[in-house]
Amino acid sequence: MTGKKRIVVGMSGGVDSSVTAWLLKQQGHEVIGVFMQNWEDDNDDEYCSIKQDALDAMSVADIVGIDMEIVNFAREYKDRVFQYFLDEYSAGRTPNPDVLCNAEIKFKAFLDYAMELGADCIATGHYARKLEKDGVHYLMKGLDETKDQSYFLYRLSQAQLSKAIFPLGDIKKTEVRKLAEQAGLPTAAKKDSTGICFIGERPFREFLQRYLPTQPGEMVTPDGKVVGEHVGLTFYTLGQRKGLTIGGSRDGSGEPWFVAGKDLPNNRLIVVQGHDHPLLLKPTLTMGQLSWTLPAPPAPGDYAAKNRYRMADAACALSAIDNGVATLSFATPQWAITPGQSAVLYDGDVCLGGGVIL
Repeated sequence: MTGKKRIVVGMSGGVDSSVTAWLLKQQGHEVIGVFMQNWEDDNDDEYCSIKQDALDAMSVADIVGIDMEIVNFAREYKDRVFQYFLDEYSAGRTPNPDVLCNAEIKFKAFLDYAMELGADCIATGHYARKLEKDGVHYLMKGLDETKDQSYFLYRLSQAQLSKAIFPLGDIKKTEVRKLAEQAGLPTAAKKDSTGICFIGERPFREFLQRYLPTQPGEMVTPDGKVVGEHVGLTFYTLGQRKGLTIGGSRDGSGEPWFVAGKDLPNNRLIVVQGHDHPLLLKPTLTMGQLSWTLPAPPAPGDYAAKNRYRMADAACALSAIDNGVATLSFATPQWAITPGQSAVLYDGDVCLGGGVIL
């Protein structure tokens, strides 16, 4: 990036966005910080860290020497992200709110706000890279493979990518913390957030129960044997092991139980024993709500894909896209492919985009 730019940085109160702002200021850019407040329902409860996060962001802005604003996007978040989140859970699927939050809030509502401030571009603390070649913007994996966040950015368009930069893309997380320490930033040793985007690290089932009704029903084996009771299909996801409250020796095998499916019409949760049960392994997946980062969709052929964030790339073949639906066929069957989650396609380090698993 050449020349002095006016850059608006999304400040979360975490170490990544703190170092992002500091680096850009060190490079001589005009930097403005924006802290996004996107959740208001229970900002006073023990799990909500928004007040502390805002204070941390303000402290960082003061040390770095930049102006910072607190902007409320709670209505946009509730309308564009949270309602979809609830609708998907109600339909028995498991959505990924972080993907939608990036597409609808950080790179739409926030981007629009930054442009109103006269920004040349926005910057975030994501571990991803961007390459521009012949006027095309390529979304690339972050250099730190253990922290790469391109998976969460796969819905970004060329227009959004053209206005975004990722200063941490070429830096390892350990180096980011060192830089924060050297710069005297108060977030240098702050623990990373692992909660739902803008909702925090609260007990998930208890949180969902505030918004969705519980409909208890039977837990059954694939052959229909009742082995327990569930609290509501909404509150379980494929591959889930914890919280099933059924022992590991119902059939004498001692193997742990896993969620393998949902029988929505009969309100039954299908469970199996053993991590590698055949019902948990699938050679293909279909995905809709397709979104591609490049100007044209990828051609049918051989690629790699992730069907959840914390997994290694898996070799696959992309079929021809038909009526907005694509099929991925994997060289090795994949574990617990989950409707509602995102499958993201890669060509080497280039994130091509992906879709929502059907």
